[in-house]
Amino acid sequence: MAAFQQKSFQQLTTTELFEIYRVRVAVFVVEQTCAYQEVDDLDVQAQHLFTQDAAGAITAYARLMDEGQQVRIGRVLVAPTNRGNGAGRQLVSAAIAAAQQTYPAAQVIVIQAQAYLQKFYASFGFQPTSAVYLDTGIPHIDMVLPLT
Repeated sequence: MAAFQQKSFQQLTTTELFEIYRVRVAVFVVEQTCAYQEVDDLDVQAQHLFTQDAAGAITAYARLMDEGQQVRIGRVLVAPTNRGNGAGRQLVSAAIAAAQQTYPAAQVIVIQAQAYLQKFYASFGFQPTSAVYLDTGIPHIDMVLPLT
């Protein structure tokens, strides 16, 4: 897999931003059949962590948001053409490392995980903090990773 890049919204090129939005809409809106405002104001504040293939297409992506004492990892995805090769594990590992490096004062990392991925995130040390609930019609669970 290509090396991860981390950029603020302002650092993204227009082509990178287009590719990020294209893959996020393809996965979260089209593939998961969820009609919602996928592009939101948090994108402007977030750090964007991603890999690209040789043609510039996004192969894995997550965004990091500073919330004071905690960092939220969201919009975690692996492009359909890049699944099944450990890219998800590499992405989450890179996102945890980036969160710790970028926001050293954070005490926890939080995620809103799709419920079927609970064991996957637990393998990184995330612990559930809520019951399963529906978000855009998909079962989710809140999880936290203590950093201290």
